[in-house]
Amino acid sequence: MNDTTVTVVGNVVDSPRRVSLDNGAVTNFRMASTARRYDSATQQYVDSGTLWVDVECWGSLSGNVAASVSKGDPVIVQGALTTHSWESESGPRSKPRIRAFAVGPNLSRGTADFKRDRPARPAGTVDRTTGEITSGPEEPQDDHFAGASAEPAAGRDYVGGDTALDRTDTDETSLVPAHA
Repeated sequence: MNDTTVTVVGNVVDSPRRVSLDNGAVTNFRMASTARRYDSATQQYVDSGTLWVDVECWGSLSGNVAASVSKGDPVIVQGALTTHSWESESGPRSKPRIRAFAVGPNLSRGTADFKRDRPARPAGTVDRTTGEITSGPEEPQDDHFAGASAEPAAGRDYVGGDTALDRTDTDETSLVPAHA
């Protein structure tokens, strides 16, 4: 099957609605994505057209979106682009729809507090010296980093000197048009 896969960056324009159906739960919301372009005549960015698209989320994504996304949130949606068609009193109608594979916050517009779904861990433990899995109890193992400090720790986090990473010159990162 040849799906048209798209990634759309925009804002949620209505509150997500979750519905339980015979074949599983689905969460739907509408989003708007407004293109921006640089206008060399006015030397500023201007809005172009807006894409309005319905998004449908199935499976575990449905519950996560319903619990995490609200009207007005900046999001990034990846999924299969389809056309929803129906008959109305005025004749055939259609509109674009994305069957989402992934939905996430647009972190260029804010921060997020991500909480991972924790599936049951397989029985056994990993030997830290050999990397081999050994048999163990059936119950889930403790999270080794649950009470860990936010401070970097050697052997767990990257720890290096100030010169280890390139510094960013803020003058170089200002928005400059590619073509004037």
